[in-house]
Amino acid sequence: MYKRALQLVLIVFVAFTMLGASSPSARFGRLGHDLMCTCGCSQILLECNHVGCPNSTGEIADLHAQLDAGGTDAQVFKFFTVKYGPIALAEPVRGGFDTVAWIGPFAFLLFGIILILLLLRLWKKRHDRLTPVALPATPDADALRNRIRDETNYGE
Repeated sequence: MYKRALQLVLIVFVAFTMLGASSPSARFGRLGHDLMCTCGCSQILLECNHVGCPNSTGEIADLHAQLDAGGTDAQVFKFFTVKYGPIALAEPVRGGFDTVAWIGPFAFLLFGIILILLLLRLWKKRHDRLTPVALPATPDADALRNRIRDETNYGE
């Protein structure tokens, strides 16, 4: 029983450590799909399929060179950003000023919803304040109503 438990722990340990291992071609494919072709076709670098693309072959060669040099993912992205500009990235890098690209749309949406709710609340308060109040049914109020009707010819 003890040997079976030890074997199970060993298998689980090996399986989890091997999950993080990736081949160079898998890393090339993953990074190549995180980069954009800069020729203007708006396609992922490894999926740029228009004939005679002037940029994709050079970018793919740069990606191979960066991976052969042993650069980390962050270094590869930085290289492409410096050489080709931020349009070379398929999605903004999380961190620094680029965080605004991730948080900005949600923050503006939340701000807009709060602003609309405040506006609706203000309009409701104004509506409640401007609602006409009926005069009480007293002899003076009835006399005032009759005088208003006579002067405006409302009863005719």
